[in-house]
This record gives sequence, structure tokens and C-alpha cells, in this order.
Amino acid sequence: MAGIEIRKLHRDDREAWEPLWQGYLTFYKTSVSDQVTQTTWDRLHDPNEPMYALGAFLGEELVGIVHYIFHRSTWTIGDYCYLQDLFTVPQARGKGAGRRLIEAVYARAREAGAARVYWLTQEKNYEARILYDQVADLPGFIQYRKIF
Repeated sequence: MAGIEIRKLHRDDREAWEPLWQGYLTFYKTSVSDQVTQTTWDRLHDPNEPMYALGAFLGEELVGIVHYIFHRSTWTIGDYCYLQDLFTVPQARGKGAGRRLIEAVYARAREAGAARVYWLTQEKNYEARILYDQVADLPGFIQYRKIF
């Protein structure tokens, strides 16, 4: 998508960010409380947190978001970078916004000395997986979890 600019989201981007955040949650058929949304936004802008947010802008319009988190690993000296949330508005899908956001996370992970960038998606997220298969390796792991 020509003319897409990737930049850090600022506190005053909240009004543009929240509909995409809610769109992401809706896509995965889930929701979080207003308190979780507020805490997430605060963490993304707290210099003491290892959480970050980037936006894909087409002109003044926010058309995509990505959140990523750095954390330690027992397998490497460099941190891992977990690309936690990636969402583009429907009209931006397949036009390069998602790829540009992933590449921007890759660049920031390299700058930070990270050893790996990784993420999860649903098995049936076929449209996104077309892109993911082009920009990363599928390691074949299965996720187990227990929610409290």
C-alpha cells in the first residue's frame, strides 16, 4: 500500500487506536474490560515497561496496529520479541500494511539485540497466514495454556 507510514503510537493517538484494538478483539471473538484496555494503553506508553505500539498510517488515518513485548529467554542471551497483537482495518488487508508493521517490529528487535521475533495466530486465520508464511518460519509447536 503506497504511502503507508509506520511510526510509534503516541498518547494522543488513543482515539484512533481504540477502534482497531476493539476490532482485533472482535476478530478473535473475545473482549477485555475497560480497565484492561486502559492498563494496556498505559503500559504501551510507560518507559519502564517492555511493551510498545506502532501504527500504520495512510495519510492521517490509522489503518493498522502492532503491539510487541521484549522478554528474557533461557535459550539465548538476547531477549525475545513477542509480537502480541497485529491488526489492520479490512480495507488495508493484502495491501502491505501488515507486512510493513511486521518488518518494523523486526527492525526494532534487531536494534534492541533481540534473538527472535515470534507470534501466535489461530490455525484458521488463513488470510493472515498467507503473509506470515512469507515473512517467518512455522516451527510446528502447539500451544497449551491455563487461564486464571
